[in-house]
Amino acid sequence: MGLHREELHISGLEQLDVDEPVVMLNLMKFRDQSLDGDGSGWDAYQRYSRGVIGLLKVRGGTILWAGPVGSLAFGDLSDGDWDYVSLVLYPTPAAFIDMMQSEDYQAPNVHRENGTVRHSIIALSTDYSKFLGVHNRET
Repeated sequence: MGLHREELHISGLEQLDVDEPVVMLNLMKFRDQSLDGDGSGWDAYQRYSRGVIGLLKVRGGTILWAGPVGSLAFGDLSDGDWDYVSLVLYPTPAAFIDMMQSEDYQAPNVHRENGTVRHSIIALSTDYSKFLGVHNRET
């Protein structure tokens, strides 16, 4: 398996402000059973998380928030529902790209692939953040 360069939307990430932090919105749907047969998809994702937390921290990143999806509050889920969501802060888009393309990322990434049916990551620029002290637009 392994993370392929074409799965990373490098061109879009490179269009972000190179000097600004980026928050990655992670949307995850877990398998009932991990593809490696070692527990559930959630169990495999926990192995992935333990494997990447050090890689994240060494690049100056941090998890801002993570939790299970509770309920649909508005709109529809025509593309399917999600089980878990996290917001992960990186100091720059380059820090995210560096982690995702590193050799050290490949081994824990297998657990992510074994555990998730779908995993989408959306790069968020910041107009306002109480946590980051950013106010780029009038609100």
